[in-house]
Amino acid sequence: MISRKSGESFMIGDSIEVKILRIEGSEVKIGISAPSHVKIYRAEIYQKIVKENKMAVQADIVDLSEVIFLDRNK
Repeated sequence: MISRKSGESFMIGDSIEVKILRIEGSEVKIGISAPSHVKIYRAEIYQKIVKENKMAVQADIVDLSEVIFLDRNK
């Protein structure tokens, strides 16, 4: 756990800086400075992406054949 006040920051590795911009009641506004190749998601969005990727991998091959069939009719 890291405790920070508004205006203070902390580093993740050598290239990611997380800065506390503002604290308003129960919300904390943060700024993240990271290299462009680092993907940053809110946790709930990241979990949704992981879930959808798992569902895509488990897709039934019959479903794929239907997609190919539909594409040929365009």
